[in-house]
Amino acid sequence: MEQIASFTIDHIKLLPGVYVSRKDKVGDHTLTTFDIRMTRPNFEPVMNTAEMHTIEHLAATFLRNHADFGNKTIYFGPMGCRTGFYLILAGDYQSKEIIPLLREMFEFVRDFEGEVPGAAAINCGNYLDMNLNMAKYLANKFLKEILTDIDASHLVYPE
Repeated sequence: MEQIASFTIDHIKLLPGVYVSRKDKVGDHTLTTFDIRMTRPNFEPVMNTAEMHTIEHLAATFLRNHADFGNKTIYFGPMGCRTGFYLILAGDYQSKEIIPLLREMFEFVRDFEGEVPGAAAINCGNYLDMNLNMAKYLANKFLKEILTDIDASHLVYPE
């Protein structure tokens, strides 16, 4: 079997950032999959499931309700390795084009107060596995360390 594209990226060199993971054609439309890498693989501790689950609920809610990207959001969810998230948007995009959207999204997570959307037994299969305070901490960390002054080393996969 051939390796899938995401396994061909050198995860030793990979830094936290926002990368185009792949582009797929569906009929006449392009879907762009983004790798939102919040921790450095194999160097930093991975995120715990509770804060990732919380970020997933908040970010998906934010994206689906966004004035410009709500109808372009196909998917937002966690990576199995727990180092980040995948975002799939309808359209042909480059990483730098969605940085303003991601800043808004992570500010939303960082500043969120109240009950996490969908964090109830009727809405979610594991609603007790949430950690809003840690989600807010990680969102702020990613904003400050990566998204605020992002450069090419955090926008293009390493060679």
